[in-house]
Amino acid sequence: MAHPPAPIHTATGPRIVIASDKFKGSATADEVGAALASGILAVRADATVEVVPVADGGEGTLDAALAGGFGRRDVTVHGPTGKPLTAAFGLRGDEAFVEMAAASGLAVLPEGLPAPLTASSRGTGDLIRAALDAGARRVVLGVGGSASTDGGAGMLTALGVRLLDAAGRDLPDGGGALERLDRVDVSGLDPRLPDVDVVLASDVENPLLGARGAAAVFGPQKGASAEGVRRLEVGLHWYAELLGVALGAAGTRPADRAGAGAAGGVGFAALAALRARRRAGADLVMELVGLPARIAGADLVITGEGSLDEQSLAGKTPMGVLAAGQRAGVAVVAVAGRSLLTPEQVRRAGFRAVHTLAELEPDPDRSMRGATALLRLIGERIGTGLHDPEGRSRGVVRPVPAPRA
Repeated sequence: MAHPPAPIHTATGPRIVIASDKFKGSATADEVGAALASGILAVRADATVEVVPVADGGEGTLDAALAGGFGRRDVTVHGPTGKPLTAAFGLRGDEAFVEMAAASGLAVLPEGLPAPLTASSRGTGDLIRAALDAGARRVVLGVGGSASTDGGAGMLTALGVRLLDAAGRDLPDGGGALERLDRVDVSGLDPRLPDVDVVLASDVENPLLGARGAAAVFGPQKGASAEGVRRLEVGLHWYAELLGVALGAAGTRPADRAGAGAAGGVGFAALAALRARRRAGADLVMELVGLPARIAGADLVITGEGSLDEQSLAGKTPMGVLAAGQRAGVAVVAVAGRSLLTPEQVRRAGFRAVHTLAELEPDPDRSMRGATALLRLIGERIGTGLHDPEGRSRGVVRPVPAPRA
């Protein structure tokens, strides 16, 4: 088994764990942690700082898994529009981590051009199949940042399912083709899957269909017009019904389950055909990287993400890290690009303090471009706020006012 990297610095002073998510569009979780650590060590050379990248199951989660001891396996897969690309999954023993965004995400669309009706999740299925070939008996599927709204049809196709039209021909990839679906043949579904524990890492509660479903809520974010959303909804409805019949699950309505609408409906395919269990993404990732053990006995935990807002309080990565810190009796400070939380919300949540890039650089564009330099300055601020290591209050952060909402 691979071992996680050693702390950035080891000394006799305060021990600090940095467990941040990415700052989308400006810094990866690794870069956030490294910048904060650099700032802290610039003013507190006696500190021990450990960077533990974390995520919520979406884009960037593979990096967190690799930092947590998973080995990288590169695979050639179908990209979201069918063009080959190199993606990777993580493997640790017989446990694999698959990040959908690596193979089927918006970030890997050719030239960044949306393809709301034709984008496919097939590459995600390619990664799962490669993980099975590598001996995985447990597959954690992180979803988020997907380019497709195909109900996971592409993923299942890569795993042996056939989607047929009325003439018995295989449908082309993409959610837009599902309105022509006549029959689903699951006889070729990979026979190894019943013996594999599949875990869906997702915080999304949406069902597959309806006003809160994959097409209506997430389709426009992927470039779908109103007519495109209508077509996707019709196709997903038909697909869900026919897949249920093929699986002998007609009447059980897996499309209505919480999380079925995640990642353009990949959640539905995982729950219905792969018999996946759903777990909160942030909690699962923290477990994978061993965060609770790492923060035990620490003097301070720093977490963060690009924007702290009410959605963050609903269970995103910073709240998961905060809960872990509270269970360990360790103070937790949050760092963000911006914070829309009121001082009362910060206090009630339990953060010792919140620092934002916006406090140092109000212009959003300049803040994003200079994120790592600003994070280093915030690290210096946090390091300066630590009491002298010889004092009785070593590791305690002096409270600072929360940013104005």
